[in-house]
Amino acid sequence: MSEKTQSYIGVPNAVIWCVDDLYENNMKGRMYCSYYTEPIMIDSIAELLRRMDKLYNDLNFPFPGNNERHYTKRRGSTVKEELEKVVEDEELLTRHGDLGTFIIRVQHRQHSSWQGRITWVEEDKTLYFRSALEMMKLIEEAMATVQQPEDEDKQTW
Repeated sequence: MSEKTQSYIGVPNAVIWCVDDLYENNMKGRMYCSYYTEPIMIDSIAELLRRMDKLYNDLNFPFPGNNERHYTKRRGSTVKEELEKVVEDEELLTRHGDLGTFIIRVQHRQHSSWQGRITWVEEDKTLYFRSALEMMKLIEEAMATVQQPEDEDKQTW
């Protein structure tokens, strides 16, 4: 078996998305990142996006192109606690999903969306995405080939 050249972390905000189950056109799995020792259990692709966005807001990286608007005075502290890296990249790369594993590297948050690259670990393929929707579609297309391998004509990977 050849060495996987696309399997690396590369950025401080990389997320490993381990897909363990497909159901009713959705996915279930685990999200891993360098800032939590335990996996975050995810029940849908929409929840994955919410959790990733929260992580990026907590890290303040990538810096959002648009700030949230607030029309009322907010109470409480505006000082955020800094997250510390507690898991090494090598350990993150050992995590794998039952059906698929993706390394998601969001490089920018501009135009109210995300831009970056995603690596499908099992196929050692990396593609760039220009929006969170495009990223979701890439994952769904990859998982469709796992679920129905005879449908190779629709594969964009």
